[in-house]
Amino acid sequence: MGKPLLVVSSVTYAMKGRDLLFRRGIRGYVERIPQTEESGCGYGIYVPAGADEAERILQENRIRVLRRMEQEDGP
Repeated sequence: MGKPLLVVSSVTYAMKGRDLLFRRGIRGYVERIPQTEESGCGYGIYVPAGADEAERILQENRIRVLRRMEQEDGP
């Protein structure tokens, strides 16, 4: 199973989102997502637990989640 990432539009929104989630008791980590032809490069917030709640909190606070993806775990 991969790591749940909430993809946002910029590193600024990723950092704001991470800080907001932290204040609400949810751990989140800013990560660069791999470049793809369709999306280019971007940033996401890795949420080890509570990704559904984290996505809801971000959207309620006007931090748009572009998509959700699972990034493969390292070796």
